[in-house]
Amino acid sequence: MDKSDKKKLVLALPKGRILKEVMPIVNRAGIKPEAAFDDPDARQLSFATNIDNLEIVRVRSFDVATFVAFGAAELGVAGSDVLMEFESPEIYAPLDLGVGLCRMSVAEPKSLSATDDPTTWSHVQVATKYPEITKRHFARRGVQAECIKLSGAMELAPMLGVCPRIVDLVSTGATLKANGLVEVEVISQISSRLAVNRAAWKTRADEIGGWIDRFREALKKG
Repeated sequence: MDKSDKKKLVLALPKGRILKEVMPIVNRAGIKPEAAFDDPDARQLSFATNIDNLEIVRVRSFDVATFVAFGAAELGVAGSDVLMEFESPEIYAPLDLGVGLCRMSVAEPKSLSATDDPTTWSHVQVATKYPEITKRHFARRGVQAECIKLSGAMELAPMLGVCPRIVDLVSTGATLKANGLVEVEVISQISSRLAVNRAAWKTRADEIGGWIDRFREALKKG
């Protein structure tokens, strides 16, 4: 195949707060997206870059893993929470980018925690966006977890009587405190990773390996 006919590499980036944190690293790796990428009124989701054979797509954080796993994007930036929940053998995460730092924790109402002992749990009912991580975590402790899937506003679940506990990402803990909740257990420390499609890394080893090296160097410059 002529080099000009080869499919462009696609880098999937997450929308939202993490995007702002990761873009300095992307820029230091030598990638500059077209002007529309920074235009709040632009509706496009795919963007050209200063690299002829590389384009960027901007998607929801959970969808980064889907795009990378299915080979729609050869590279992506995803939180370790997303990668743990998705747990795809098609995704390799060679670099910790050191951004999006937080933790995944179990939390419950402060009034409940005053008398509660997590070491005595045999069954828990939990609201979470991460049912697979939650089930695996509690299974390792011999605890049966009944997960209620929510996409957001997890803190409302105990308040409105849906269930007594939640599993969610915690940064400062301010949101938990504002809603009368406290952390009772940390499941995992979380950060954003460079994710790579394994099949693409095998078939386009020089290109993918080159980008891994460029991101590694970008981290050293930070």
